[in-house]
Amino acid sequence: MKKTLGNLSRRAAATGLATALAMAGGLAVAAPASATPPGLSCDTGKHAVDDYTGYALCRNNGSTTRTFWVHLVCGWSPDVDGEHVTLAPGQSGQSTAHCAGLGTGIGGISVRP
Repeated sequence: MKKTLGNLSRRAAATGLATALAMAGGLAVAAPASATPPGLSCDTGKHAVDDYTGYALCRNNGSTTRTFWVHLVCGWSPDVDGEHVTLAPGQSGQSTAHCAGLGTGIGGISVRP
C-alpha cells in the first residue's frame, strides 16, 4: 500500500509540474511584447554624446489621448523609466531617462504604454 501511494504522489507531482510548465509556456506565447504601444509612432535612441541617456520621441496618430514613457535596460545598474508623457491626438512629445553611471550603459530601449 505504501509503495502504491508513493507512486501516486510522484505521478501527481510530475503531472502538476508538467501542467504548470505548459501553462507558463502558453502565457509567454499568448502575450508577446509590442515594440510600440497602439496609436503611437515612436523613434528611440541614445543621446549623441552620452551612452547612459536614452529617449523615446513619439507622435499620437490615434483619435484618443495616449500616455507613454521610455524604459531603459541598464546592464549592471537597475532599469529606469522616463517621465510619463500624455499626448492628445496629433501631438508629439519626448520621454527621457538616464542609467546610473555604474555599469555598461544602455542595453535596450523600449516604449511603455
